[in-house]
Amino acid sequence: MTLQALLVVAAALFAIGLYGAISQQSFVMLMMGLELMINGALLALIALWALSSGGNPQGQMLAIVFMAVMAIEMALGFALITNVYRVRRADITEKLRRLKG
Repeated sequence: MTLQALLVVAAALFAIGLYGAISQQSFVMLMMGLELMINGALLALIALWALSSGGNPQGQMLAIVFMAVMAIEMALGFALITNVYRVRRADITEKLRRLKG
């Protein structure tokens, strides 16, 4: 694939994630939108790195580390969402008036 095609796909992923994060009120859909945005940025980073350095494996290792950090971030996010639901019975963002107390 060419660099332009990969960057177009990355931009499309980022745009779909941005739309999903802004338009949805459900916590799960918000997290999925954020995940798509991060995946679009990661795809652009990997494409630029792979096509500019001639396949240097350091870029691949960076992508693997970044994906591991994303998995941890999503696990923590879903744990927080589960805790908010258990404590306040709030499953959408508008039910939360304040985060303290």
